[in-house]
Amino acid sequence: MLSPRFGLPWSDVRNFAYIFHSLTDGWKKRWVQSKHLPEYGKFQLTAGKFYGDKEKDKGLQTSEDAKFYALSARFEPFSNEGQSLVLQFSVKHEQGIDCGGGYVKLFPQDLDQEDMHSNSSYYIMFGPDICGMGNNKVHVILNYKGKNHEINKTIKCRINKDTHLYTLILRPDSTYGVKIDNELVIVGALEDDWDFLPPKKIKDPYARKPRKWDERLQIEDPDDKKPEDWEDFEKIPDPNVKKPYDWDTAMDGEWEAPLIPNPKYKGVWKRRIIDNPNYKGEWVHPEIDNPKYKPDPNIYRYYNISVLGLDIWQVKSGSIFDNFLLTNDEEFAEKVGNQTWGVRKDPERIWREAFEEEEKRKQLEETKKKMEADDEEEKKYAIEEEADDEEEEEEFADQSEPEKEKELKEEEDETRGGNGTTRADIKDEL
Repeated sequence: MLSPRFGLPWSDVRNFAYIFHSLTDGWKKRWVQSKHLPEYGKFQLTAGKFYGDKEKDKGLQTSEDAKFYALSARFEPFSNEGQSLVLQFSVKHEQGIDCGGGYVKLFPQDLDQEDMHSNSSYYIMFGPDICGMGNNKVHVILNYKGKNHEINKTIKCRINKDTHLYTLILRPDSTYGVKIDNELVIVGALEDDWDFLPPKKIKDPYARKPRKWDERLQIEDPDDKKPEDWEDFEKIPDPNVKKPYDWDTAMDGEWEAPLIPNPKYKGVWKRRIIDNPNYKGEWVHPEIDNPKYKPDPNIYRYYNISVLGLDIWQVKSGSIFDNFLLTNDEEFAEKVGNQTWGVRKDPERIWREAFEEEEKRKQLEETKKKMEADDEEEKKYAIEEEADDEEEEEEFADQSEPEKEKELKEEEDETRGGNGTTRADIKDEL
């Protein structure tokens, strides 16, 4: 649905602007829930716990934990041939997402929305994906000739609880850009950063390194000679020890003097190292033009773009998607971002911080109340125990002397095992 606030007609193919920003209570008439699986999670329309404007900041929020979600909206099909394609949306993980997707997909016209699922063919998948602290990145997956290709560079996403704006730009010169919160985080060429095409160059299959090619930077000096007096034996026979007079070679074997450290030992001799006069450098395998490579100036192009979908899995629900935008005007997209996400971000952050501070205060109060309740319970128990002890003492005091003696004797017998022998003595006897 075109948002009238920006006043741009989408009927002009050269200047399309499909905006799903103005989500209202009638959103279910435009968005289609997939029936591929009966247990898909449900979306609800809400601005969440903290926001800038309760009505304007409403978005589609995941509402059930540990669920797949599959929701999509259709628009008049178009092609981005000869012009830029800008895909933009915002997402807020106010639940503190632990593992789940926050991305969107663009589908071709032939998608059956009621049968949309994770294996449905799509053109573009773009947005954050988070699972734990170490795995958080922005997916940029583009379909080329029926095969999905993930960008070969890592783009880190934002992982706090605030709303963030994600923007993908594909240009007709086959370059691209990704923005987060209207700031450019990566730019490049589609051909360089995706494996759409075979490499332009390959190693020459007929090239071989010459046998005499010397890659050794340094070598041992062939003219270096070991000095005649160089001692390289670490140990030598002790010259002061003589063979015993009664040594019987036939019985005792060949006599050998014990070894001692060689006082003239200089270490293992090695030739000195010199620069190799025949060094030619590291041999580089020559490359040739790859006969399988054919440039494609239309890598960026898609026909019949017609459906925007949310096809995700989330362990902990609560993410809010909003400000969906498709346009061919980068400046317009930036303006829309500033007028939507840009307006809400500061009030939302301030409210979120205040909300978290209040939640922290409540939690501390609850903890304090629990500790006080536990203390009161302990005091109550101690008082009851003391009262029981006093009651027993009073009962004992009211008994007659024979009764007291009988009770003391029973206690003593109990301690001694009932026959005058202590339990410790019984244990020792055993």
